[in-house]
Amino acid sequence: MPNSIDIKDFMSITPLTFTPATKIMDAIHEMLVRKVTGGTVLDDRGHVVGIISELDLLDKLEQIAYYQEGDACIGDLMCTEVDVLPGATTLFEAARILTKHHRRRMPVVEEGQFIGQISCRSILQAFKDTMLAHDKRED
Repeated sequence: MPNSIDIKDFMSITPLTFTPATKIMDAIHEMLVRKVTGGTVLDDRGHVVGIISELDLLDKLEQIAYYQEGDACIGDLMCTEVDVLPGATTLFEAARILTKHHRRRMPVVEEGQFIGQISCRSILQAFKDTMLAHDKRED
């Protein structure tokens, strides 16, 4: 059941990541190409230092366009107050935390290192998959 399944089994291990030095226009391009709404910002040691989202970029869009600051860096706009989840977090715990904090995604960390990302969509997919598997066992 989803209550006992760790998020590590369903998290994305190749989510979109950036460095604080990533240019804003490069980040926008990558988000559009990969059809995602944000990414995790990592330092050179693989530690989570921020999150950048479409909303962060939209919030600064006028400033970016007006002042032609498209060459500014993600480090200037990213949210640095980042909640992370340990890999042993269950799906239900992760769902509660994401909804409580109004997050679409959260980085997953073990021993201080970024190992992936869990998203609302990943949790819903995991729940669907485990419920379908459970239903098939009962048939």
